[in-house]
Amino acid sequence: MWKILTLGTALSIVASAASAAPTCETRKKIVEQLAQKYQETSVAIGVGNDGKLVEVLSNTSGGTWTIIVTSPKGVSCLVAAGEEWRSLDAPAGEPGI
Repeated sequence: MWKILTLGTALSIVASAASAAPTCETRKKIVEQLAQKYQETSVAIGVGNDGKLVEVLSNTSGGTWTIIVTSPKGVSCLVAAGEEWRSLDAPAGEPGI
């Protein structure tokens, strides 16, 4: 299922794994909109070898999720979104899936 997210007055974006080109905006605007519209907050974060921040946001029920990538300059791009996010707990000593 695709997620439609509105940023500003005229900007509508559709984020999905199948998107040809991700839509980008300031991290602040994207995070605020995801929190307001979907009650999503950051649940996982990591820094790539290229210095970009990869972030997974989800709501507390796991109903929706979004992955954004943020450049060191603070520009974030929506790269994937969906429903039914589930966190996996790996047993001690075993890598996560």
